[in-house]
Amino acid sequence: MQQSLATSVAAPPEPAPDIVFACVHCATSFVVDAAAAGVMLQCQNCQQPTTVPLANDAQPAGNNAVIISDLQQQLKENDSQRTEITGYINQLSIQLHRWHLRLNSLNERQQKLQSQLTTARSDAAH
Repeated sequence: MQQSLATSVAAPPEPAPDIVFACVHCATSFVVDAAAAGVMLQCQNCQQPTTVPLANDAQPAGNNAVIISDLQQQLKENDSQRTEITGYINQLSIQLHRWHLRLNSLNERQQKLQSQLTTARSDAAH
């Protein structure tokens, strides 16, 4: 009986998957080699100690870490855009106020000129 080559050759070992997890203090996401499971690391963001979870415990937290990180980035972008638009609104409000003052000044000038015109016509008629 012949033995198949495929069954006699061992498959190369698969590399250990990375562990994706979040800092328990600030939710900063990390990706580390699976060999680091159980090691305590200092978070680069908040400087607090964070333990790398075991590989089989990390994936749900890792997915949450990625989602949390993405949402935090979107919130920062949203805040940046809100600040920019608020600045534009403030600038336009100031400009609108200036135009209202200018319009009031022109209306007062128009009334003064009409009053002078009426007086001049009245003087010319006498």
